[in-house]
Amino acid sequence: MIFMWITAAVLAEICSALPLSGSIYIWAAESAGAKYSRLFGFVVAWWSTTAWMTFAAGNCQTTANYVVSQLAIWEVDFPGGVGNDNIKWRALIWAVSEGVLFCSIAINYLPPKWYSAVFRISVALYMIDFLLCVIWLPIGVSHTYGFRSAKEVFTMTYNGTGAPAGWNWLLSFLFTAGTMIGFDASGHIAEETKNASVVAGRGILSSAIATGVLGFATTILFLFCTPDLDTLFSLDAPQPFVQLYALALGRPGSVVMTVIAILGLILSTSVAIVAASRLIYAVARDGVLPMSGWIGRVDAARQPRNAVTVMFLFGAAILCTILPSQVAFTSLISAGGIPTTAAYGLIALLRLVFTPNDFKSSHFYLGKWRKPFYISAVLFNGLIFATQISPFFFPVTAETFNFACAIFGSVTVFGLLSWYIVPDSKWLRRELVQQQLHTANDGATSIGTSTIPELSATQAVRRHSEDNKNTD
Repeated sequence: MIFMWITAAVLAEICSALPLSGSIYIWAAESAGAKYSRLFGFVVAWWSTTAWMTFAAGNCQTTANYVVSQLAIWEVDFPGGVGNDNIKWRALIWAVSEGVLFCSIAINYLPPKWYSAVFRISVALYMIDFLLCVIWLPIGVSHTYGFRSAKEVFTMTYNGTGAPAGWNWLLSFLFTAGTMIGFDASGHIAEETKNASVVAGRGILSSAIATGVLGFATTILFLFCTPDLDTLFSLDAPQPFVQLYALALGRPGSVVMTVIAILGLILSTSVAIVAASRLIYAVARDGVLPMSGWIGRVDAARQPRNAVTVMFLFGAAILCTILPSQVAFTSLISAGGIPTTAAYGLIALLRLVFTPNDFKSSHFYLGKWRKPFYISAVLFNGLIFATQISPFFFPVTAETFNFACAIFGSVTVFGLLSWYIVPDSKWLRRELVQQQLHTANDGATSIGTSTIPELSATQAVRRHSEDNKNTD
């Protein structure tokens, strides 16, 4: 939690200086300085696009798991049995996942003025879920199977991976760090944010802090509320928490908690698609992706609807991999968090090596703490990256191999090929990178606007630089 806050502070610093849609790859490009900006800009553009586009599909399957897990609570016999080795079961998971994706995408086609209501409803559902978990769930546990002891919660370990004890412990970061990835989202919608140089950076910090504090409290609570290991491992539903709710709260209680979780996940996915579509739009607008001319268009309301459509098509295609193999799908979505972690660490490394003294105009400038923060972010995100590409079970077999490392490597190759093929004149020319650095260092009050401008990121910065000449 502490090191993720440090990482958030590093990103907030550069976000305040360069609040642009596409944010994270622009930050990487500018952090590398003029000489290497295009190289790292292309690579991180591919990384971040892959991460956010696969996240939506993964979230939809998570939601589907909540839905179908109620079958176990109601003791419904499914033809062929409940399990990933049953093609009929995988088909059910796929169909429900596609339906969830459709609902999440449909919300993004609503008028922009409705987004605020969607965000507020989402937050309200999250808080209701959180409060029920910290109040109702412990009451239910106290009246049923009882709490774990403090000794069990804080000292007991279990090695279900077959890895050496030390690495088995480090693999716990797959959960704890994975829940905190994605706080850069507020930077992706910076061009639609008023006073973005302050608000977007503040959003990065506040989301990381809120997720860390509430996530820590929830994790400790769940450890106390988890039944003994024999009972826990007997829970065979795709989402065991649905069965845990049933044990603690009874069947009606599990239905209430499951419905809240499902609605919250659908809205969470729709909110993620808002941020992801802006990122995809910005990357396409700058000519990095195939079909950039079409993807980078906006509609009459100046919204990137084509980018949203791309999210739907890509997510629907990825979900289809559930049908032939659950392992293939799991490998695809497991690659979602890896590029984000890599981008966080890379930006910190580039700031440390190439531009440690730039962006002093940032409202979140780190001052004397910047280099220690950069080093901490590099080392910690490097550790998280190592756990994410590690095998999850030992010894490694074809069925347990973590294909995320191969997917990440392939995406990186695509980024390098794009950098090599796309001419300098089309994306991030050196003189424009220098102009961006000059603008950011001189003081960017706010590049964000109320709607997405139909400009490239470099043009947006140029326009902002020219506008500042006529302001105090």
